[in-house]
Amino acid sequence: MSAPEPRARTVVELQQAVEAELARLAPVVDALGEVFAAAGHELALVGGPVRDAMLGRPHHDLDFATSARPDDTEKLLSAWGDATWDMGRDFGTIGCRKGEWTVEVTTYRSEAYDPDSRKPTVDFGDSLAGDLGRRDFTVNAMAVRVPGRVVEDPFGGVVDLAQGVLRTPGTPEASFSDDPLRMLRAARFAAQLGFEVAPEVVAAMTDMAARIEIISAERVRDELVKLVCAPWPRLGLTLLVETGLASYVLPELPALALERDEHHRHKDVYEHTLTVLEQAIDLEPRLGTDGPDFVSRFAALMHDVGKPKTRRFVDDGTVTFHHHDVVGAKITRKRMQALRFSKEETEAVSSLVELHLRFHGYGSGEWTDSAVRRYVRDAGDQLARLHVLTRADCTTRNRRKADALRRAYDDLEARIAVLQEQEELDSIRPDLDGNQIMELLGIGPGREVGEAYRFLLELRLDHGPMSTEDATAALRAWWAERSA
Repeated sequence: MSAPEPRARTVVELQQAVEAELARLAPVVDALGEVFAAAGHELALVGGPVRDAMLGRPHHDLDFATSARPDDTEKLLSAWGDATWDMGRDFGTIGCRKGEWTVEVTTYRSEAYDPDSRKPTVDFGDSLAGDLGRRDFTVNAMAVRVPGRVVEDPFGGVVDLAQGVLRTPGTPEASFSDDPLRMLRAARFAAQLGFEVAPEVVAAMTDMAARIEIISAERVRDELVKLVCAPWPRLGLTLLVETGLASYVLPELPALALERDEHHRHKDVYEHTLTVLEQAIDLEPRLGTDGPDFVSRFAALMHDVGKPKTRRFVDDGTVTFHHHDVVGAKITRKRMQALRFSKEETEAVSSLVELHLRFHGYGSGEWTDSAVRRYVRDAGDQLARLHVLTRADCTTRNRRKADALRRAYDDLEARIAVLQEQEELDSIRPDLDGNQIMELLGIGPGREVGEAYRFLLELRLDHGPMSTEDATAALRAWWAERSA
């Protein structure tokens, strides 16, 4: 997946696009604008909805800015909408649902970070221009006043949108000092929109990268998820590495750019990783899910992070990375825990990293059915993602080798499908349950039941389903030998 080549748009085309989208939004934006105007307040559609309207991307979640204070906003929305909420009241935001639309209205404001604080201080403002001036990028600093539908663009966002460039309304140094998370957002928007980041913005990101350390792990995590799930994550990830930001938020990524040794040769692990990520994205339709799949993408990004710690030089000029799968799983788990990912996501990604090399013992089909069953058992509910990761991990330019690997994995998947149909591999378990084990052996709950269960499970994996009589005989024989 190469970097996008955005089609050049004229300012007139952008204006026509926003007019068409505003016509679609008219039942909501004009009606709400009239409600606020009747109460003596200003209201304007702002941010992402305006930007995406110009790009021809429809929205059902609408953001507004207003001169009204939160208490007044809540009264107006309560009377107009179907339901309201005020979780963002401390930041001046009141939410509302109106039919199929989700609306958030925020009082004009300005934010700034104390140099040592993770949380912004909020001051309410009195003008739309002042509110737009505190936003992250010019393409997000446009507004449409309603109900009159007057476009406000004090910082040239329309031109930057037409040219596909990310700039800040003021100096990038001031913007990133106010909210360092905006540096990550620059990378995220580059990945989402396929835009170029202006040189002065890149320079400020490089000079101020260390300031990202004051931002909470949760906010960093959320931006990384959006970046990884964007259409062109390579653009954003490359920007993070080149500016040094990745060294603070995802240091395992730049560490993959291993220093070359003149006597030893091996694949560029950093470039290989980005290619694997792009190939995993291309394979996402295999998962049958709607939209991007973060777990499979992040597993592709992290699958080789164990290589720097396991690299060893061999006298014959080769390089080894023994056990980098196991080491990488531990590194991945630690990083995801530090970023406050959920336990479920952390275990899913770490498991995929640990299993990503397992297929390479398959050869041309030498695995027994027992080995195939264990592959399915160990993958568990991540089997479909493991299929994607394993296929994406082939980046060789040798067409014959690539075709051989693809055919081998086709064969493995076919064998898994046959065994799943015959043996219900997705819910593989011993042929006797815990109650039957205790009754046959005359024992109560305890360690011995667990040992017997594991013995029967291994027997099931080795030989497939057994009759109750055969499983009973095998269990009695094992118990007798164990007792002796």
